[in-house]
Amino acid sequence: MKILVTGANGQLGNELRNVLEAKIPGNTLYTDIAELDLTNAEAVMTFVKLNEVSHIVNCAAYTAVDKAEEQKLECAAININAVQNLANAADAVGAKIIHISTDYVFDGTAYRPYKESDKVNPISQYGTTKRKGETALLALAPDSIIIRTSWLYSPYGNNFVKTMLRLGMERPEIKVVCDQIGTPTYALDLAKAIYKVLISHQWVEGIFNFSNEGACSWYDFTKAIHRIAGIENCEVSPIPTEEYPTAATRPYYSILDKSRIKATYGVEVPYWQDSLIECIKRINKEK
Repeated sequence: MKILVTGANGQLGNELRNVLEAKIPGNTLYTDIAELDLTNAEAVMTFVKLNEVSHIVNCAAYTAVDKAEEQKLECAAININAVQNLANAADAVGAKIIHISTDYVFDGTAYRPYKESDKVNPISQYGTTKRKGETALLALAPDSIIIRTSWLYSPYGNNFVKTMLRLGMERPEIKVVCDQIGTPTYALDLAKAIYKVLISHQWVEGIFNFSNEGACSWYDFTKAIHRIAGIENCEVSPIPTEEYPTAATRPYYSILDKSRIKATYGVEVPYWQDSLIECIKRINKEK
């Protein structure tokens, strides 16, 4: 097994490196834009062939949701074209792909957790390109696995947890949206799930959901972050979405049903607050 992890410098890529190097050291190549430009079809094909890649985990994505509304070409290049290039290269050598997607392929109007088979209806440029990336992948490499996730955070890079920790220390008050409901996902938990899929004796293609268990609003999430971190001098106030306008429209509801990945691959899904405690411990250790 020779694994290629793309987007290796991002939140999930870093966590995958931690998991894979601990479990199956020396079997994985880690690339980001400096090592491999995924929008260059020839470069991708050459890299995959020369390195005899057997599995690709595509963590690379354009995830700046609001900037995507203006930077449409840049967003599409990474979320669609790069996926096509990886799919063509995988097809050429018989490699398997695990591709990471998002809850933003849904419009957020559901009243129960989204199943993989539910109708998609993205309402932002980011969500639209991620969905087009999914469909391109399944057309070119139909035996691929797509894992949709939501509200990702980790000790790496920029994310909601680290921002709320910083603002909690800097400001006496912050206002946070309270009417968008979803599930925070600890990138390390997702990395562990991907590892279970990679080493499984079976390969069941198709779309799977993964987030942590439970649900909350961004306001609830922030309150939990501050409570766990011991931040007491910052008042967190709930506000509706209309009082926090953004360039991109967010789904109001994006809870994902994890039944399929649990049943198929035996993946364990921790409760979101338990994972948040572990992440904040790691962040504090690295200060």
